[in-house]
Amino acid sequence: MRLQEWWFWYDKIVKTLKLDREKDQESTFLLSKLIVGKALTPNVLRAKIHGKNVLVFGAGPSLEEDLWNVIETGFYGKCTLVTADGATSALLERGIVPHVVVTDLDGKIPDLVKAQKQGSVLVVHAHGDNIETLKRIVPKLNKILGTTQVKPVPRVYNFGGFTDGDRCVFLAENFDAKKIILAGMDFGNMVGKYSKPNVGKDLEISPFKRKKLQIAKRLLEWLSSWAKVEILNLTSHGENIRGIKKVGYKQLVKL
Repeated sequence: MRLQEWWFWYDKIVKTLKLDREKDQESTFLLSKLIVGKALTPNVLRAKIHGKNVLVFGAGPSLEEDLWNVIETGFYGKCTLVTADGATSALLERGIVPHVVVTDLDGKIPDLVKAQKQGSVLVVHAHGDNIETLKRIVPKLNKILGTTQVKPVPRVYNFGGFTDGDRCVFLAENFDAKKIILAGMDFGNMVGKYSKPNVGKDLEISPFKRKKLQIAKRLLEWLSSWAKVEILNLTSHGENIRGIKKVGYKQLVKL
């Protein structure tokens, strides 16, 4: 992805959600300083993703059913596993350690720390709403890779994407996955319980969260229009994503 193409989308997101560009950039500079001496390079992600089937887990209401199915078929063992923030907890509960965790640190921090200790690469995102969280949590973490949605700075990269879920997919495309398979990516009217770790149950979506998920969905539709890699949607329920083929488990195993 070329950044000049991303700015068009970022401008639309800022206007839609009334984001503070300066806060986004401030957070980016902060993360850059916080990870001096413990910043990972993109080569770490390339080694895990390049040429491999990548299974991306969002934290939508379908996550538990999707996870059960990939465990039953054994399919997950043939993929690089990438989790969006709270989805990490669902995998750890079932004894599965994701290879990559994409997070803005609003999931269960003990689970993120646990995943990192067991070998997960943490990709930590900076934005205007998590400045205080970065100050509190990043010093407690080991080596991480930093990302942003604004101008990249040393040690902090912009690979595209806005929410944790769609950023996972942009990452996988950026590092030349063989195929990208989506699970737990509903984009419907409910928020999965793993998306709200302090609540512990599915909730009806708020108007603001609905806007964010619709932005994420449109970004994936845009990505599918030019991505070199095939993207498949394994999510059991939820909305269709234009340009991304919906597949079942039997069909996926054949592929």
